[in-house]
Amino acid sequence: MNGASREALAAARERLDALTDTTSVDATRLAGELAAVTALLDREVSLRRVLTDPAQAGEAKAELVRRLIGGQVSGETADLVSGMVRSRWSQPRDLVDALEELANIADLTAAEKANTLDDVEDELFRFGRIISSNTELRAALTDRKAGTAAKIELLHRLLGGRAKPTTERLVTRLVTAPRGRSLEAGLESLSKLAAERRDRMVAVVTSAVPLSDPQKQRLGAALAKLYGRKMHLNLDVDPEVLGGIRVQVGDEVINGSIADRLEDVARRMAS
Repeated sequence: MNGASREALAAARERLDALTDTTSVDATRLAGELAAVTALLDREVSLRRVLTDPAQAGEAKAELVRRLIGGQVSGETADLVSGMVRSRWSQPRDLVDALEELANIADLTAAEKANTLDDVEDELFRFGRIISSNTELRAALTDRKAGTAAKIELLHRLLGGRAKPTTERLVTRLVTAPRGRSLEAGLESLSKLAAERRDRMVAVVTSAVPLSDPQKQRLGAALAKLYGRKMHLNLDVDPEVLGGIRVQVGDEVINGSIADRLEDVARRMAS
C-alpha cells in the first residue's frame, strides 16, 4: 500500500489493538466477522468503490456500513469497519486488503492470548514446507475447479487435531479465498504477521541435522544481536547442506554450510 492507504491501515491496526487489549472482546469472533466483511467487499466491487469514494462524506459511508452489517456482526466489528471507511484509501482494493489483514491479526492476537502464538508460527512454516514438497497436495488445494467444501474437508483432515485451531482457520481462509495470491505467498505473509505480534523477525534456518536446544538458543541470540530485534527461528532439515547451517532473514542469506563452501571453491576454480 502507498500514501493514504498505508496511513489508513496503520490507524485501523491501532484501533484493532485497542479493541483486543480488552478482555471483554472475543478476538476469534472479531476475526471471523472481519473475514466475512472482507469476503463481502471482495465480491461486491461497486460497494467497495462507494465506500472508498473520496467524494462521499465519511459519515455517510460509515452510516451505510452500519445499515449493511450492523445487525449481522458485533458492535466492535461494525465500529471498526465504520472507522475504516471514514479514512481515505488510495484505491478500493486497499480497503479489502486491510480488512483481510486485520482479520488475520485478530486471529493471531487470540493465539497470543492463549499462549499458542509460537505454535501457530511453527505450524504455518511447516505447512508451507509440506506444500512446497507435495505437488499433488498443492494442486488439490489450489485447483479452481475444486469445490470450497472439498478443500475445507481436505484441510480439516490434514490439520484437524494436529494443529492449533488458529492455524487451521488462517490456512482455511487463505486456501478458500486466495484473492489472487499464490499459496506460498499467502503463507509467507501470515508468518510475517505472526512474527510482528512479538516484534520479531523471522529467520529460516536450514541445517543438515536438527539443532539442539542450546544451539538454537545461541543462534537466536547471535541473530538478535546482529539485527537488533528478537528473532523467531523457522527450522528446516536438509541433508544436502552436508554440514553447517544456512540462514535466511528476509532477502538476506547467510551461508555457513559445507555445500555452499564447496560450490564457492568450484566457482573460483572454474574462473
